Amino acid sequence: MVDTAVAPPSLRALLARRDLHLRLVAAEEELPAGSIDRPVRWVHSSDLVDPTPFLSEGLVLLTTGTQFAETDDYTAYVDRLLARGVRALGFGTEVVRDGIPVGLAAACLAAGMPLFEVPYRTPFIAVARAGAEAIAAESYARRSWSLAAQRAVSLAALRPDGLSATLAELSRQLDCWVGLFDAAGSLSTEHPASGLGAPALDAVAAEVTTMLRRGTRAASTVRPNDTSVGLQTLGRGGHLRGVLAIAADDLDHEARSVVTAVVAMAALALEQQDGLGRAIGTFRAGLVQSLATDDPALARRAGRDLFGPLPAAPVVVAVTPAASARSTALTEWLELRAQERRGEMFFGRGDDGLVIVVPAAARDALAEVADRFEIVVGCSAPTGYDAFSAALTQARTARDRLATPGVADFADTARAGLLAALGSEAARSVAAGALVPLRTYDEAQGSALLGTLDAWLAHDCSHEATAQALGIHRHTVRARVAQAERVLDRDLSSFAARAELWAALRLAE
Repeated sequence: MVDTAVAPPSLRALLARRDLHLRLVAAEEELPAGSIDRPVRWVHSSDLVDPTPFLSEGLVLLTTGTQFAETDDYTAYVDRLLARGVRALGFGTEVVRDGIPVGLAAACLAAGMPLFEVPYRTPFIAVARAGAEAIAAESYARRSWSLAAQRAVSLAALRPDGLSATLAELSRQLDCWVGLFDAAGSLSTEHPASGLGAPALDAVAAEVTTMLRRGTRAASTVRPNDTSVGLQTLGRGGHLRGVLAIAADDLDHEARSVVTAVVAMAALALEQQDGLGRAIGTFRAGLVQSLATDDPALARRAGRDLFGPLPAAPVVVAVTPAASARSTALTEWLELRAQERRGEMFFGRGDDGLVIVVPAAARDALAEVADRFEIVVGCSAPTGYDAFSAALTQARTARDRLATPGVADFADTARAGLLAALGSEAARSVAAGALVPLRTYDEAQGSALLGTLDAWLAHDCSHEATAQALGIHRHTVRARVAQAERVLDRDLSSFAARAELWAALRLAE
């Protein structure tokens, strides 16, 4: 545990040394609570009127009072010491003065500064040495504790539940809450259970999600409800395996050494799990390939023991972007959800993204994926496993038609028409190229062949209706269509030629 048998260096520890014969001037009850228990970093002596430029915070200062021959402003003297962080003042009596000045005692009491008497028979060097011995003893005890704690967590790592046991031992050694978040940002392990309140846990989880999305190794600290929680990513940059969270304030060097050892062991354990995860991922990818043959029999048999039954038909097949297939966070999150919804979700790596299969009635799970990871998820129409390959094509088509994160439903793509599905940059480029001769002719001659053809096709190639729509004579329409045929060098009397021209006009809009 963090506590050791050695008393930490403090004024109380110095006062407890009977060989020093030190005496606290004011009763402990008259001083601020805990003032004689604050840690002491060193013991120093000085008779300067203002020694603060030569002092550091956390000292016990010893003086014989020589400086008070020059000034009797005890209040200013004590205030300077207090502002510098001096823990206590020791006054050596019978050296320069017979006793402690009444004004100094009053100033110390008013400021809450512990004042103690150092009798003539006790040299200042003995007090300083006692302080140094206490500091050295505490340092040795802390190093011993750190070595023992590291040994304890190392032994815990050898247990069958090594990672969880290691974190439990760390929690015991530091006497605080310890949590492990996986690569998807979900709390996978905590000790003690429910040791962090729900509001604080939500704040920690939000910061963990932010750190994981950055994808770089980092440390952070959050303070929900005045609880300091330190966060450390696990794994290498671009391939983070999770985040370790520790609810502890101001860990010293020895405690940080124990945490560093646990971080290294946790990262190693997660990397070992990653190897198993890659093997499972390859198996899942094989099942997806089997389903793509439209015969689910093999996938059902092969995956039943490991993943449970396939989702019941009718199902919805979804596909994520290709880059997301390399996302550890997404894969681990889906793995966790698939375990929670055993038999209600299946996923695996496809040729160009992760393939997710859910019952048609549970497609809301796909919206959760799109929202949490800010990606496009293409979604097929409800189908049976005997049409899995067609559903996969539908999902890819829908995914590729949506530019912003969200669920792209194939039904929406189908309603948008065939041209919407063809509306790629390549198709628009071909369409624009097919119309170049007409645009060039119109610009050179000041004619309106493009506009006339567009209206002519829109009015079912009726010269009369087109003329009325454009406010020109039907013979003019006929002449323009004939001229367009010569410019394009093609006969527009066939349905195929007219359909291709109409499609080019629509795609080029």
